[in-house]
Amino acid sequence: MDDRPAVPSRLVGMHHVAFRCRDAEQTRRFYGDLLGLPLAAGFSFDKVSGTQADLRYLHVFFELGDGRFLAFFDAPDSATEEHFRRRSGFNRHVAIEAPDLPSLQAWRRRLLAHGVEVEGPLDHGFVQSIYFFDPNGLNVEITARTSAHDAILAEERMHAAAELARWTERTRALKRERGLRDDVGPGERA
Repeated sequence: MDDRPAVPSRLVGMHHVAFRCRDAEQTRRFYGDLLGLPLAAGFSFDKVSGTQADLRYLHVFFELGDGRFLAFFDAPDSATEEHFRRRSGFNRHVAIEAPDLPSLQAWRRRLLAHGVEVEGPLDHGFVQSIYFFDPNGLNVEITARTSAHDAILAEERMHAAAELARWTERTRALKRERGLRDDVGPGERA
């Protein structure tokens, strides 16, 4: 018998996703002035919440159109330039949704007009996306659903578990050769 508590109600959505930023004002200009996301909150602290360890930081929140947030930590005492090195979107990126494909094209034009290098739009079938980097080295995607979005995801849902199992079987040996552990359970650290 499993003594672990049952899963509570289903999680309803993402409240915020948070990243480190090089400078809060520079980040505000990019997300507020360029991308039009309202600055919703700025909490400054001298100690890490819950631990009381000394650390100065500002936690800023930008509001998305659905009431959710994109957040950043400005923590200059612990920041190094390595934190802001550009990384592949496979390692870290955030995708923000535009309402439609014409809006996606308008965002592309706006970013290019402001000197931001933009890749795409790339057609992923269920969405089309553009990609660019923010001043913090974060890979940002603006994506718009295609007319096939719901049908493609409904089809994918039917065989997602089987596809995951096939992938795991196909790649497990390589991952183990590379020292990537697959025996770490929920809540455990590798």
